[in-house]
Formats: sequence, structure tokens, C-alpha cells
Amino acid sequence: MERRPENIILYKKALEILILSKSVSKYLAYDLAPLEKNGNENPFIYFTGDIVKDSDSLVPRIMDVENQVFQDDRLKHANLLENLTNKLYKNCERLERSHSNGKDFVRLLRKEVKKFKKLQRHWMMTL
Repeated sequence: MERRPENIILYKKALEILILSKSVSKYLAYDLAPLEKNGNENPFIYFTGDIVKDSDSLVPRIMDVENQVFQDDRLKHANLLENLTNKLYKNCERLERSHSNGKDFVRLLRKEVKKFKKLQRHWMMTL
């Protein structure tokens, strides 16, 4: 049986990011779905799925860190969470470079991920 998260603020921010990333992805997927003039798919379409997949992994990663008994294991899992957060941030930056009407929504998501990263750094100092 898993415990409730110790840092409820970080947990809630991760849930907000998940909800926001699903909305952004849905909007962008519709916008980026048509084929380009040369008949190829828009390469940015794949990043829409990546942001949802990565956002969906934030909460379980937080719980993984907090469920570890030993300090070394906690830090190892915290580093994995940090890498995941960095990947999510980079994918948001990539989507901002897409030729989409939804770039402003991606900027909003990226700002929320940036806030999460700040909370995460503080949280990691308490591990």
C-alpha cells in the first residue's frame, strides 16, 4: 500500500501539469495532424504525445522517491524525476517552435513546468 505524498504542493502541481498537458496535446494534435505540403507528417506531432506521457509519469515518480527507505535510493529516484522534468521542459520548448496556433498554450505549460522544477529543487533539498 502506497502512502500519501509528503509534499502535497509538488504532487498537486504535477497533477495540474498532467491536466494541462492533455489539453495542450489535444489542441495541438488537431492543429498539427494535417500533412505538410510535401505529403510528410508534421514532425512536431510526436512531441504532443511525449508531453502527455512524461506528465503522466510525474506523480508515480514522486511517489517512487518518497516510498524509498534508503537515502541513496531516494536520491537516485529523485534524479530520475529531475531528468523526466527536464525532458518535459525541452519538449515544451520544441513544441513552441512548431507552426501552430497553440504555441501560447505550450508557453503556459512550459511556465507551469518551470514552477514545478523550482518546487522540485526545494523538495530535493529536503530528501
